[in-house]
Amino acid sequence: MNFVRLATPRSCQGGIRDTPMRILAIHNTYQHRGGEDGAHEAKVRLLRSKGHDVREIIFDNKTIGRESTIAAGLGATWRHSSFRAVSAGIESFRPDVLDVDNFFPLASPSIYYAAKSRSIPVVQTLHNFRLLCPGATFFRNGAACEECIGRSVPLPGILHGCYRKSRFQTAGVALMLASHNLLGTWHSKVTLFVALTDFARDRFIRGGLPSDRIVVRPNFVTDQGVGEGAGNYILYVGRLSVEKGIPMLLRAWRAVKTGKLIIVGEGPLEGMVRDEARLSQGVSYIGRQPAAKVRELMSNAVALAFPSLWYEGLPGVMIEAFSHGTPVVANRLGAMEHLVRHTQTGWLVEPGAEAEFAAALINAQERPQDNVGMRAQARAEFESKYNAERGYELLMSTYARAFALNEQRG
Repeated sequence: MNFVRLATPRSCQGGIRDTPMRILAIHNTYQHRGGEDGAHEAKVRLLRSKGHDVREIIFDNKTIGRESTIAAGLGATWRHSSFRAVSAGIESFRPDVLDVDNFFPLASPSIYYAAKSRSIPVVQTLHNFRLLCPGATFFRNGAACEECIGRSVPLPGILHGCYRKSRFQTAGVALMLASHNLLGTWHSKVTLFVALTDFARDRFIRGGLPSDRIVVRPNFVTDQGVGEGAGNYILYVGRLSVEKGIPMLLRAWRAVKTGKLIIVGEGPLEGMVRDEARLSQGVSYIGRQPAAKVRELMSNAVALAFPSLWYEGLPGVMIEAFSHGTPVVANRLGAMEHLVRHTQTGWLVEPGAEAEFAAALINAQERPQDNVGMRAQARAEFESKYNAERGYELLMSTYARAFALNEQRG
């Protein structure tokens, strides 16, 4: 079975460097498009715009239904077709670096071995916590869970069925993790890991990855343009699910009483959101929207509500909010605690504190004099850390570090 889609590079435009690189970019797409897919595409576009020769090998999860559950589980540990595809890509393209966003489940860690056998440095971006947690989120029963961190075999994850709520399927993920922990794959075959935040880097070090080979490089977004926050509404954009904090947000909103909450997105809790919008004059659910419409809404929102209850990787929607100068209300948890500066670029509240979350939403709407200063600081945060030019600088320094390590290790 062929799970691989080889994407040929488009012509490069502008920003040509004196020494363009050849980059083989690997990504395993998701059945339902998510932030990792967008981050991969943005990185490839940026590299090509700067004159680098980028070839992609895309593994498409939409084809995974063709396999039996057992075959899919074993394939996540080692997939010969992926090894052959990447080996062939290296032979024909002769890249300077293998840049991997997501390898699970169709690419598999076999792709690292293909690169290592040809002395090609491997840069693996850690968008989620898959190497430490079978569910990839450190989230269970409505709260953060780190029971599997530091375990060679993630037995608690199997017991709780943390991957797709199935012990059997979770055992397949656990087999992949245990096998490559035993083989030392993460230490010997990956040249450099990229964590998106200091928080994530700390968790990966606690989980056993080599601290001297984990750098922090946040994702970036293109400049969305500064907004004025002229609309009298709070905005939520994202998946409608428990881990994203939708039930908590709806309960907190009942105490707000003023203004409007606009919800954009889709997901398993769509019915709950529709019911709340029908019963409450202050809640408007408009479903999934085109990117241009989301930008317009983001620009005019007085604040972005981000009630997520899991650690997150690096939420692109928060960075997009900062690009507009829109402050963010979030839980003091995981990546959010490292992204939002309390009372400067938004508000941080204790996870699950609905009354506190409601108070922050009220402040966002009823204290416009504070909002002006926050909008300026949110925009400054974006310009200093998350715009495309800063992202490119960090990307180049990441590759330079990987080349140096590859030479040292031989």
